[in-house]
Amino acid sequence: MGKTTAMYQTVRGLLRRCVPTQRLWWLRLDHPLFLNQDLGALVRNSIEASSATVEQPVHLFLDELTYARDWDLWLKTFYDERWPVRIWATSSATAALREGRPESGVGRWDERYLSPYLFSEYLDLVGRPLDVPLAENLFETLGACLKTPIELAALDPMRVLLMLIGGFPELLHATKTTTTDQLQNAFVRAQHTLRSDAVERAIYKDIPQVFGVDNPIVLERLLYVLAGRMTGLLSPANICQELGGLTQPTFDKYLSYFERSYLVFTLQNYSGNEASIQKRGRKLYFVDGAVRSAALLRGLAPLSNSEEAGHLVENLVASHLHALSQQAGQRLFHWRENEDEVDLILDHPTAPLAFEVASRPGHSRRGLLALQRRHPRFQGRCFVVSPGQLRVTPEASHDGIATLPLDLLLVAVGRHSETALRKRMGC
Repeated sequence: MGKTTAMYQTVRGLLRRCVPTQRLWWLRLDHPLFLNQDLGALVRNSIEASSATVEQPVHLFLDELTYARDWDLWLKTFYDERWPVRIWATSSATAALREGRPESGVGRWDERYLSPYLFSEYLDLVGRPLDVPLAENLFETLGACLKTPIELAALDPMRVLLMLIGGFPELLHATKTTTTDQLQNAFVRAQHTLRSDAVERAIYKDIPQVFGVDNPIVLERLLYVLAGRMTGLLSPANICQELGGLTQPTFDKYLSYFERSYLVFTLQNYSGNEASIQKRGRKLYFVDGAVRSAALLRGLAPLSNSEEAGHLVENLVASHLHALSQQAGQRLFHWRENEDEVDLILDHPTAPLAFEVASRPGHSRRGLLALQRRHPRFQGRCFVVSPGQLRVTPEASHDGIATLPLDLLLVAVGRHSETALRKRMGC
C-alpha cells in the first residue's frame, strides 16, 4: 500500500527537474494488454519512441513488475548491457521481488525497505508535525528529549488510531473520527481492507505462487496461531502440535515465508556471544500490529482488553525500532535469562539501548536492572516506556533507569528512521 503513490511522487520530482515527458513512461504490467507481452520488447519500444541515449535515458515506471515473465533476468540484461533506461518498479508480491534478487539483482539494483507509516509520518500526514531535537544517535536524542519541553497533548487518540488502523496512508487519511459510529466504521473498513490486501493476498496468492505451497489453508491457520502469540516467545514444538502434527522444518519454512512477505519479524535473544544468540529463543512481532488484528477480525476489542492493548503497544514500539534497525543497519533483540527479561534491545555499536514497554506507569524494572548487572554496557541506557509516563533522565533516577512517554519515543525513533532512509537514498 502506497507503493504506486511513491512512484507518482518520483515522476513529479523528475518533472520538476525538467526531464521531458517523452522520456517518462508508465507501464502497469498487470494490465490485460501487457500480460503476454515480452518485457524486453516493451522496453525496446519505449527506448526507440523516446529516442533515449545513455546520456538521456528513458525513465520506465513498471507497476506490478512481477507480472512480467523473467522480469529479474530482464533487469539483469538491462543493467549488464547498459540499455539507456532507468527502471523504477513496484510489486504487491513482495516475496516474489525478494526471491528474484539473490539470483539476478546483486550489485545491479537496490532493495529499499519501506515500513508502514511511523507515528512521526502519520502526524505529518494529518498536519500535526512534532519535531524533536535530533542528535547523532537515538540515545543522545532521547536524552535531549527528556530535557526539552515538548508538547504531547492530544497525541494519545492519534496513536490509538494508528495502532488499530495500521500505518497505511490511504486508510489513515480516509478516517474521520468525529463520532463513535464513524470510528467503528473506519476500523471495520480498514480491517477488511487489510485482511484482503495483506493477509489473504499473501496467503492465497503471493506465497503459493512464489514458493509453491500446495495447501495455503495450513498457512492461514499458522498465521492465526502466530497472531495469538504476538510479542511472545516462539515455541515451534507447541505450535506444531497445535496445528495437528506440522513438522518443525515445515514450520520454520512457512515462518520464513511470512517474514519474506513482510507480515512478521522475529527477534533473537541478546547475548554478548554470537554463538549463543543463534541458539536462543525468538520473540514474534508483526510488521504492523493492525494486520494481526485484521487477521483475527478483532475490531475494537483491544480497546476493552487491557492485556491485548498492552501487546499492541509493545508491537508498535517493536515495529518502529525494527524500521530504524533496517534503515540504519543496526540489530534489534529481546533479552531473557532465567526469570529476567527485557522487551527490546537496540544494539547500536557505541550507544546501545534497552526498553521495557508498559501499558501504564509503575512497571517493574527488575529485568532492566538484571540486564545492567549482566551487561554493564547498558548502564544508564535503559528506559521504561509507557503512555503518560513522566520524563526522568538516567541521572535523575535512583537506579539509573530513565522513564519516557511512549509518544515521545515513537516520534524520536520515527525521525531517526526517516533520516537514515534519506541518507541511504542519497537525499
